[in-house]
Amino acid sequence: MTVALGVGVRLARTERERRALRRQERERRRFAPLKQEPLGGGWRRMALGQLDVAIEALEGGAAKASPEERVHEARKALKRLRALVRLLRDELGEQTYERESALLRDAGRQLARARDAEVLLSTLEDLIARHPKKLAGRRGVLRLRARLQQERDGAAELALADSATHAGTLSELRALRVRVGDWRLAEPGGIEAIEPALERLYGKGRKRMRRAARAKGESRRMRTLHEWRKRVKDLRYAAEMLGVQKLAKRADELGEVLGEEHDLAVLAQRVRREAKAGRASGAPGRRARKLLLKSIAARRRKLRKRALRDGERLYGRKPARFIRRVRKRAALRSLDG
Repeated sequence: MTVALGVGVRLARTERERRALRRQERERRRFAPLKQEPLGGGWRRMALGQLDVAIEALEGGAAKASPEERVHEARKALKRLRALVRLLRDELGEQTYERESALLRDAGRQLARARDAEVLLSTLEDLIARHPKKLAGRRGVLRLRARLQQERDGAAELALADSATHAGTLSELRALRVRVGDWRLAEPGGIEAIEPALERLYGKGRKRMRRAARAKGESRRMRTLHEWRKRVKDLRYAAEMLGVQKLAKRADELGEVLGEEHDLAVLAQRVRREAKAGRASGAPGRRARKLLLKSIAARRRKLRKRALRDGERLYGRKPARFIRRVRKRAALRSLDG
């Protein structure tokens, strides 16, 4: 009885210790400032944490993680890292910035094809779910869905199985992890150090919004909206890094709207490309193609209208005024911490 009780106590203690270690690891990788943490030290911790997320995902990820989940986690971490490096551009210096930004961009591109295949399929499935009566029973639509699913299945495995490229990416990311320890960041690292970069980032997003609003023609509209979306994503990650959650939430919501619009635009391109291949290749017939493109166009119009409306709220202030507001919010967060 006493032995069994002792074993039980040891097992309970071990489990508590494991949970505590998991909590510590989650905190270390958190892409936001921690309580009482100087921003400069926090940015270094965030960079190391996101590098660990990307490396872990590429190496194998969690035991139950699918290849698609691993690719998603790695790409998300790499995007956060690029936004962080962009925000620290002035502190890092141009040479370091260019080197690290190019490394992260190339690493993300190697995984893009697998993620694109996943997104194309999910975009079509969402469209079918919105218009079940018009699209769900169409043989041409089902043929396209089967084709996209075939492309999706195995795409992530292929991206992760390219041994030479995969090993090279991991090696580059591990080397970057070592270099992060040598980054010369302002200590204790207040928001003032990155205000010029943040102002540029916000100003670029504002300009991209105006350009997207004026764009005429399908290809130009698609390109300008996509460029705007990139800057919105940067603003979201910057707000997360500074702990300004309300701003991060608004930018995230706008980024999701622009992301859906872009994904639908890519799907429309694919539908038109399939038409050129002909019915023999399994492409949708004329009627199914017309229904798909009409449904896509209607949804995109709604999303563009919403994006420009929400964008005016997010980018309504001039950059200098925006910086003053963020500085105040960041200071309040620091006091709350």
